Amino acid sequence: MASAPKEPVQFSGAGPLNAPISGVLTWVDQRFPLMSLWRDHLSQYYAPKNFNFWYFFGSLAMLVLVIQIVTGIFLVMHYKPSAAEAFASVEYIMRDVPAGWFIRYMHSTGASAFFIVIYLHMFRGLMYGSYRQPRELIWIFGMLIYLCLMAEAFFGYLLPWGQMSFWGAQVIINLFDALPLIGPDLSTWIRGDFVISDATLNRFFAFHVIAIPLVLLGLVAAHIMALHEVGSNNPDGVEIKQHKDAKGIPLDGIPFHPYYTVKDIVGVVVFLFLFFGVVFFMPEMGGYFLEFNNFIPADALKTPPHIAPVWYFTPYYSILRAITEDFMLVLAIGVAAYSLLIWLTARNQLVKMAALAIGFVVIVLMKGGPLAIEAKVWGVAMMGAATLIFFLLPWLDRSPVKSIRYKGPRFKAALTIFVIVFLVLGYYGTQTVTPAGTVISQIGTLIYFSFFLLMPWYSAMDKTKPVPDRVTM
Repeated sequence: MASAPKEPVQFSGAGPLNAPISGVLTWVDQRFPLMSLWRDHLSQYYAPKNFNFWYFFGSLAMLVLVIQIVTGIFLVMHYKPSAAEAFASVEYIMRDVPAGWFIRYMHSTGASAFFIVIYLHMFRGLMYGSYRQPRELIWIFGMLIYLCLMAEAFFGYLLPWGQMSFWGAQVIINLFDALPLIGPDLSTWIRGDFVISDATLNRFFAFHVIAIPLVLLGLVAAHIMALHEVGSNNPDGVEIKQHKDAKGIPLDGIPFHPYYTVKDIVGVVVFLFLFFGVVFFMPEMGGYFLEFNNFIPADALKTPPHIAPVWYFTPYYSILRAITEDFMLVLAIGVAAYSLLIWLTARNQLVKMAALAIGFVVIVLMKGGPLAIEAKVWGVAMMGAATLIFFLLPWLDRSPVKSIRYKGPRFKAALTIFVIVFLVLGYYGTQTVTPAGTVISQIGTLIYFSFFLLMPWYSAMDKTKPVPDRVTM
């Protein structure tokens, strides 16, 4: 049976300008769901009324994404993706293109700003349990966005063709060479050559300006759609959809527009003050946003004395460097202890046997004599696991409450220590290798993974507070 045709939305208004505008909107809405999108995602999307400071960073991430796309378009107009011309084209943008220096500094500062707001956005999710049911898919989409941003930053890092860009890319690509069996072929495929060359620069340029941005925009759209399907979390971790009025409107919700769109403008203004303060007065940020070696043309015959990735990769780089042959014994003992913990606490006999079997195999691969895999391979594996383990958070957290407001001292202490360790690892990732720094990085690596792997136990044993039925202001 055919459904009745949808009645066109009529827009009315008084005044000479409103009539033509309403007519155009009516014409568009008959052919495209413009107003339904506006209603579903803004004017009639009800968000919790107790959002606080931490909820600025989602909208700020959208703002920085727009800044990066717009500035990137203008940079591409003058950039030459050629090993012979790349560095000179960047200098041309900086010196001869009208406002080129401004566009370039906005883009370089925006890269760091992107990771700052994303890390704060992720921290808010950790605090308020935004990864918990029914928001698991939102969290997964968000982590996929994070991985895409890391890939986008890595591919873009080579494009200036400076010394640090060249050698940083050399180090990262060579990590894949350590993988068993496929490593050498994989690293050659990534480079497009046996060494970093014009072919590498061209394919990195293609990934940076076309492939990754397309995937990123799709993931951002999926992230927002999933969020608006189940509703936003809030600092109390209370589901506002459980209490509605006679019209089906959440009692503790307010329309996202105009209330939060206006509120977000305040955050945008403050952010832009800080952002342009960096752009105009300290775009290099002491060598953390733009390394001094990157103002020197790439030279394959001259290695910089200290090669390190950009600051937002350094926690993982520190984990990579922490995995030494001596440290493998400590890791093997840790795997044995963790397998024993699962065996002692699991109720399912199959889980117990699987934990012992997997633990035994991992220990053999770590310290099994001729069967052992070398430490640098484990370093690459641990670095990858440090990012991928975030995907498991919805299933690792066994606390009966979502928000840190009602969680007990164990979770609060664990999260505080995790943040401190993440910052410490980030700092030592920027420094040259020293025996003391290596030991600190190794301790930090153990604490980093312990935060996630021990979460099922300490989150379940934590003493929680009663959660209110309704949100609190």
